[in-house]
Amino acid sequence: MEKIYLDNGATSFPKPKEVVDAVYEYMTSVGVNINRGGYQSAYDVASTVLETREMLCKMFNGKDCRNVAFTKNITESLNIVLKGFLKPGDHILCSSIEHNAVMRPLVQLAKTGVEFDRIPANERGEMDVDAIEGLIKPNTVAIVCTHASNVFGTLNPIDKIGEIAHQHSLKFFVDTAQTAGILPINMQEMHIDALCFTGHKSLLGPQGIGGFILDDDMVKKLDPLITGGTGSISHTEDTPEFMPDRFEAGTMNLPGILGLNAGLKWLEEKGLDNVLSGELELTQQFIDGLKPLIDAGKIKLYGMPGIKGRVGVVSIQTTEVDLAEAAFNLDLEYGIMTRVGMHCAPYAHQVLGSYPTGTIRFSFGNFNTREDVDAAIKALTEICNN
Repeated sequence: MEKIYLDNGATSFPKPKEVVDAVYEYMTSVGVNINRGGYQSAYDVASTVLETREMLCKMFNGKDCRNVAFTKNITESLNIVLKGFLKPGDHILCSSIEHNAVMRPLVQLAKTGVEFDRIPANERGEMDVDAIEGLIKPNTVAIVCTHASNVFGTLNPIDKIGEIAHQHSLKFFVDTAQTAGILPINMQEMHIDALCFTGHKSLLGPQGIGGFILDDDMVKKLDPLITGGTGSISHTEDTPEFMPDRFEAGTMNLPGILGLNAGLKWLEEKGLDNVLSGELELTQQFIDGLKPLIDAGKIKLYGMPGIKGRVGVVSIQTTEVDLAEAAFNLDLEYGIMTRVGMHCAPYAHQVLGSYPTGTIRFSFGNFNTREDVDAAIKALTEICNN
């Protein structure tokens, strides 16, 4: 049975051949470290790492490619930003549809005296932007939010949120896990002070690579979470104050960065507009195909009713069939791979009313086809009608 992968919100698959080739070439023919080795192959890899920083800085319109720091994933990036910036007595606002990559650090920080409040959202996950100013306190220092929900795909209006943060002299941190590589994001126009990204989703790199991009003013305002060897100023035991070394202690994931480099080039050639239009076309096809089941009350659709204001992430409940059983049968009987459960975002499910059951999530990617979507609709129809 041929498998159909519809879990691109977790990680994109398959990767472009160029990504696989870049990782394989490094692992089999290069294999060196950078910032340590005094030989040409190390310098060549260092040049590719710099090129990757430059491409990311250009993609998100950051101010300086040196302010691109690599981590192992976006969770680490968000921890570095939140824990490095927030101090006891500070107050921060977050959206009501955050992933645990934001919420668990905030809950942990709350035990040290940091306060947070959630900006309310409606049952579709749409943020009440007008409520933000009423939640700002004298000790509010920042706003953090995801660009799009990993549960149901609803977009947060980060341009409007960034403008409000700017007007009130608040820092603005954005989680782009579900949008980097799909939607255009402009750090300067959107007043983003720290943009966190992951490489293995729509940026098409391998797992184990992520990072963040800082505005110049943020560099000295963040205390490094992890310190150690950087290969620079090795005559001292003090942590470097300059970027990116300030936040890149230890051996880098060079296979991951080189794979990400290839993924970025693939995206640049295809164009973000084409990526977004392709995913939304499949999303619309999927939602339209489920309409008979939705009208019959056999499936409940969460989030936006169409493709406006969302990305290619769709969550449903099978009202007459146990969710876990339905997801298991989708894979076992039809070869369709999805994700079922809470998706690491329990409060988002409370906002939508899908807590504590959770949902089955379908997330579309660059290499899915209309035939894949038809197969998923057919499978759900048979499962729900049996």
